Amino acid sequence: MADTAAFDPECTACDRLSGFLRELKLQYPHYHCAPVAPFGDPQARLLIVGLAPGMHGANASGRPFTGDHAGILLYQTLYDYGFSSAPESQHAGDDLQLIHCRITNAVKCLPPQNKPLGSEVKACNGFLARELESLPADSLVLALGGVAHRAVLAALKLRQVDFPFRHAAEYRLNDDLMLLDSYHCSRYNTQTRRLTPGMFQEVFQRARGLLGL
Repeated sequence: MADTAAFDPECTACDRLSGFLRELKLQYPHYHCAPVAPFGDPQARLLIVGLAPGMHGANASGRPFTGDHAGILLYQTLYDYGFSSAPESQHAGDDLQLIHCRITNAVKCLPPQNKPLGSEVKACNGFLARELESLPADSLVLALGGVAHRAVLAALKLRQVDFPFRHAAEYRLNDDLMLLDSYHCSRYNTQTRRLTPGMFQEVFQRARGLLGL
């Protein structure tokens, strides 16, 4: 995989993932079924990093966190804290805009059972590295879940042991970049109350504070 750009819409570096998407395209011909591009403000100081596209969410719509349960809480919270022009992301062609914010994923293609292999996370990591490099000074990365957290550290060639993942943890990664962690806003986490709306709101309130907004 070339890592000279932050995204490649034609990437087929992972045989398992590209084969899975080809099979799904036959079953769901109107779905995106391809790598999902980052979405939002190209000059954003807040980069939200998720795990991977969801089967009937981003894999269908072509926009991160759009069309699945996780996106309901995410976009509502983004709107509540001034990072989105609307409380709901309906489809990739709507008028929603993100403000000071961009969303990406550690893995750009849908993995079977939403569980990417370590080799697939690694193969996609060059894209994330380039995206992190493009952030302005004094930016903040919000990692949704442990996989996203570890992918950010790998992209920056930092040691995992020095930055353990935990909900609401925050770290200074270098002179220009901070990291804030949250449990992923997945259906499982919200239904089991591992992550409540209040907990998620507190993370975004902290994000605004760290960014000086």
